[in-house]
Amino acid sequence: MTNPGVERSETDALVNRARAGDAGAFERLVELHQHEVFSLALRLVGNREMAADVAQEAMIRAWRALPRFRGDAAFSTWIHRITVNTAWTLRTRSKRRSVGSLDEAGDVADPGWLTPERAGESALLRIALQSALARLPEVHRKLVVLKDVEGWTHGEIADVLGITVTAAKVRLHRAHVKLREYLKEEL
Repeated sequence: MTNPGVERSETDALVNRARAGDAGAFERLVELHQHEVFSLALRLVGNREMAADVAQEAMIRAWRALPRFRGDAAFSTWIHRITVNTAWTLRTRSKRRSVGSLDEAGDVADPGWLTPERAGESALLRIALQSALARLPEVHRKLVVLKDVEGWTHGEIADVLGITVTAAKVRLHRAHVKLREYLKEEL
């Protein structure tokens, strides 16, 4: 969840300087976190253009909210929460209900080692998964993306969504049950 190679102390120092009004320090924080913010936004909204808008808006919101950042959680957790909230706000506002290509959502391993039959099966599974994900209610899709695509822990999900760990586990279980149901229908 954090940016590899960046020490927490370095981030904390940048946050303190940015909170004191140092725009250059905030610019460095943006540089350190822009890739993960964009990647998360892309996985949440499924569209590169909208993800770029979400990432930009999330950074603007973070700059405005920085004086209220208490530091209880890591900066990366805080910026991810802002990104999740921004993604769902902008998505709702734009009334977009489609999920983009899974190929857009991140790097897909080169299937060159697959036989043509397996490559075809893989493509069919990807399409079925994309369709099943699109059918999930947004709240369930959010949980599945954060846990299964982003690899977040239940605790991180609970922190970002402002719910208990138990609630995160229960809701994720319900989302998985619904996703399995939709996948069976698709296949």
